[in-house]
Amino acid sequence: MTELLTAAQMRAIEQAAIDSGEVTGLELMERAGRGVVEAIFEEWPELAVGEEAGQGGTAPHPASGIRPFIGRNDPPDHFQEALEPQDISDKKKRAVVLCGPGNNGGDGFVVARLLHLRGWEVEVFLYGDATRLPPDARVNYERWCALGEVKALADDVFDGWPEEDDGVDLIIDALFGTGLKRPFLGFRHLAMALNYCSSSWELHDGLPRVVAVDVPSGLCADSGKWLGDDQPLDHANLANLTLTFHSEKNGHLLENGPPSCGTVDIVDIGLSSTQGPGTLSRNTLIHLSGEARLGRVICRKVTLPLNPYVSKFSDEHKYSHGHALILSGPSGKGGAARLSARGALRIGAGLVTVAPTPGAVQENAARLDAIMLSPVGDKQALEAVLADERFNAICLGPGLGIERVRELVPVALRAQRATLLDADALTAFAEEPQAFFDQLHENCVLTPHGGEFARLFPDVAEKLNAPATKGPAYSKVDATREAAARAGCVVLFKGPDTVIAAPDGRCSISSAHYDRSAPWLATAGSGDVLAGFVTGLLARGFSPMQAAETAAWLHVECALEFGPGLIAEDLPEMLPKVFRKIGA
Repeated sequence: MTELLTAAQMRAIEQAAIDSGEVTGLELMERAGRGVVEAIFEEWPELAVGEEAGQGGTAPHPASGIRPFIGRNDPPDHFQEALEPQDISDKKKRAVVLCGPGNNGGDGFVVARLLHLRGWEVEVFLYGDATRLPPDARVNYERWCALGEVKALADDVFDGWPEEDDGVDLIIDALFGTGLKRPFLGFRHLAMALNYCSSSWELHDGLPRVVAVDVPSGLCADSGKWLGDDQPLDHANLANLTLTFHSEKNGHLLENGPPSCGTVDIVDIGLSSTQGPGTLSRNTLIHLSGEARLGRVICRKVTLPLNPYVSKFSDEHKYSHGHALILSGPSGKGGAARLSARGALRIGAGLVTVAPTPGAVQENAARLDAIMLSPVGDKQALEAVLADERFNAICLGPGLGIERVRELVPVALRAQRATLLDADALTAFAEEPQAFFDQLHENCVLTPHGGEFARLFPDVAEKLNAPATKGPAYSKVDATREAAARAGCVVLFKGPDTVIAAPDGRCSISSAHYDRSAPWLATAGSGDVLAGFVTGLLARGFSPMQAAETAAWLHVECALEFGPGLIAEDLPEMLPKVFRKIGA
């Protein structure tokens, strides 16, 4: 697991470091700007050495009598190497740096200065009034002014820009970062220029790359939403590379974040481990108030999960690994349950039993081998099956049918076994969701997709889907946490930005974006397999939160292992390969 931060949590961590005397705000800004430049050159080495490496000259020192650092605000000695001559090509590289009215703009001024000192030709634009810049940003504005001009940012400047022969190699978007609280509107030509450059530079050698500092300007760092009235992506400020500090933010993984950010890299700005996101200290927490205090319950990014085969004692038997019961529907409707059953068995449940209607036993018997069958025609039959206490996990929903769900779910929930509810088991109670929630217990897991979530939690979904008119906008993390608290159990809100939350506020994001992008996972039956994965892990004794997080991660990993052409039946069969890769 790695921790994610909201904007408020990041500000609190920085402020705690400053208050401790560990670092000054000005030094953090210098580290941020330097880290951005280094990360750009690491991403695109050709920008660091020029098109003809070794054939250029050297960047001159600043002109006589001009110092980029002023008086007591001079940076520490370890920043002075920026003044040393740098190898450059005969053809100067060109950058356009867009600076905003806050500390994000201050980072931009540092980037502009450091690129200039490497011999780049740098054009700087400022949105807002320089006299109203925060103190640290104002210092770096003045440092830049000792080297070059600052132009006022106006949208008409970017009408029809850039032409492929403009010679601009790099655009730095340092207009608005994580602290944006209002829509950034009125710059349509600028947005179209950034969009065009970021989407086309690989096809056209003459176009610049776009780098966003922290987040693309206008994107809410907490929610991944564009602030404004349904701002379409083709009018948004998109980036090829987004460089954020200390930790990823929730918005990098949610909603429009992934298609807007390009690649996301984390820049280390030297905050100590005691200020790390997973260890919010008492000193840090005093800077959090209201909603930001959920920082005490950090949202995590699911990476390598718990090992499903953590126990390897040779004397264990199948019942040591649990017995999962998968409720199934009538004849012709059993495919979803069979997918769930296969997933539960492959992920390590010691035994799996499918419970169809009596009329569907023969159909299922022809399709199942290692999976057992136990017909369940009505609630009395289910009560009889559950009298065997070795059934320690139940899956209800996939292919079960609405009427059958309404009859069987109350019986299953009264048995107090670990229970996964999906598909029909969620839809059947949409008209009276509170009556459904009242039956749930802490060992349940709900796995809705967007439509099922909206039916069970209509008011929460309405808030989530409303236009984001101010920041921080209501996010999928907020929605899933609210749903879990209301239901009193773990909720796994499916999607490429799957969010998993527990009633106590614990939360994680299982992302299928960036290097884990698996669009072929959007195929019929994949959710049924996920339900089986969760149920199998519940049978093995995983807690509901652990089971949901681990299953979601393995689900994506199986899709990546197979690749394009995947169908749901392939997912369980990839588990052995995935387990070998992670050393299970």
